Amino acid sequence: MQSIENKVYEKILKIKRGTLLFPDDFHALGSSEAIRLALHRLEKEKVIIRVAQGIYVRPIISQYIGEVVPSAEEVAKGIAKRDRIRIVPTGVYALNALGLSTQVPMKLVFLTDGAARIIRIGKRTIKFKKTTPKNLLAKGEISSLVIQALREIGINKVTEEEKKKIIGLLKKENSKDLLQDIKLAPVWIQKIMQKALKQE
Repeated sequence: MQSIENKVYEKILKIKRGTLLFPDDFHALGSSEAIRLALHRLEKEKVIIRVAQGIYVRPIISQYIGEVVPSAEEVAKGIAKRDRIRIVPTGVYALNALGLSTQVPMKLVFLTDGAARIIRIGKRTIKFKKTTPKNLLAKGEISSLVIQALREIGINKVTEEEKKKIIGLLKKENSKDLLQDIKLAPVWIQKIMQKALKQE
C-alpha cells in the first residue's frame, strides 16, 4: 500500500511548478489531517514551500535567482479561484496597479463577497474586506480599478494629470463593459469616466 505522503508527492510532481497548492486539492487521497501532515512533511523535505497558512507551492527554479514563489497578488487570485469568490483591488493597491502610484503596498486590500480575513505572506498581507454586491459588479478590469483608485484619491484631490492618465487607460477598456461600469460609479467618478467615451 502506497502511503498518503507518496500519493501527495506524486500528484505534486505532475502539477506545473509555480502553481498554488491547497490541502483541498488532495482531498481524494486521504483524510484532511493526513493530507495536512503529508504537506507539512514535504515542506520539511523542501519539496514544497509554505507561502501562507494552508497554501503551498513547488517553486519555479530560476538559474539567476533560485526559487521563485508566487507574489501576494497571485496568492489573492488563487484564493479567489479556489473559494469561487469575487475580489476587487482597492486603495493604494488599485492606484499602484494602474500606475498612478509608485508606492508598492505592503498591505493588499481587496473587496470581496467571500469571508473577511487577513492572510500573511512574508512581510506583506492580503486583506479581504466584505462588501455589498454592487461594489463587485464592475465587469471591466481597468474600469473596476479606476473606480476604486479614484475613491482612494478622493473627490477634490484628483489632479488634471491623473484624470488624463485615467482617461487614457479607460480607452483601452472594452466599451460595452465601460458603459455598464460607469453606471456603478459615484457621480463625480462617472463624469471622469464618461470623458473616455466622448474621446473615442
